[in-house]
Amino acid sequence: MALADSVTTSLKDAESSLRNALAYSARSERPFVCKTISEMIENIDRLIRLDDMLDQMEDLSKNLKE
Repeated sequence: MALADSVTTSLKDAESSLRNALAYSARSERPFVCKTISEMIENIDRLIRLDDMLDQMEDLSKNLKE
């Protein structure tokens, strides 16, 4: 079951906002702040990719059963 388009869009919007925050934080914040924002970006990206991969695995599983 793929992520709904609205969820994917919201996640990508959040990722974009976090990238913007990371750019600003790189100039004036402690490294820990940058690291934490980077981890958030990574987790969003991983979630989207993992959901796609799980969908592909489900499709493959269904095709093998046929």
